[in-house]
Amino acid sequence: MNIDQQKIPQATAKRLPLYYRFLENLHASGKQRVSSTELSEAVKVDSATIRRDFSYFGALGKKGYGYNVHYLLSFFRKTLAQDEVTKVFLIGVGNLGTALLKYNFSKSDNTQIVSAFDVNEKVIGNEISGVEIHHLDQLPEVRGSMDAPAAILTVPAEAAQATAEKLVNAGIKGILNFTPARLTVPDHVRVHHIDLSVELQTLVYFLKNYPLDS
Repeated sequence: MNIDQQKIPQATAKRLPLYYRFLENLHASGKQRVSSTELSEAVKVDSATIRRDFSYFGALGKKGYGYNVHYLLSFFRKTLAQDEVTKVFLIGVGNLGTALLKYNFSKSDNTQIVSAFDVNEKVIGNEISGVEIHHLDQLPEVRGSMDAPAAILTVPAEAAQATAEKLVNAGIKGILNFTPARLTVPDHVRVHHIDLSVELQTLVYFLKNYPLDS
């Protein structure tokens, strides 16, 4: 099936890993079929949105039958390149960076932090969970020997932009930004922002202003 990925809405693309994770659990439990209603209840996305998301990829299911779990899992595994290992750099080995290194996507066998970078001489040369910590100045050299297209950024906010520019110059194409700074990068580089303080503030706002029925 030939699919123009450029025509898939970004909101749909962001939901695909969520569907894939649930399908993995279904497959492991031995379930063979699943309806959009069952998917909806599990992933907390309304069934109409799920059907619309799936429609971008053609006929993935049959009306009155639902979806074949094994087929969906195989399809999304290929779509999300789950059979390929994606190498990732981590920039900034503070508390958050250290925690991410210790976790290192332990529930995923297709994403792996392969090198870490910092400017603190006290941590450079050390290893955390088998990942060596290099000086940030070594980034181009290490990037030249490792095909890592993406990096996780956990440096202090004031260093974020300058560090992002070094990542771009080293050939990094994607940045997962855990800092509160909003980065300016070339159009060919994709940045996803994860601001934990903003997410927490948003949660508190909704708790206060939109309380759920107890």
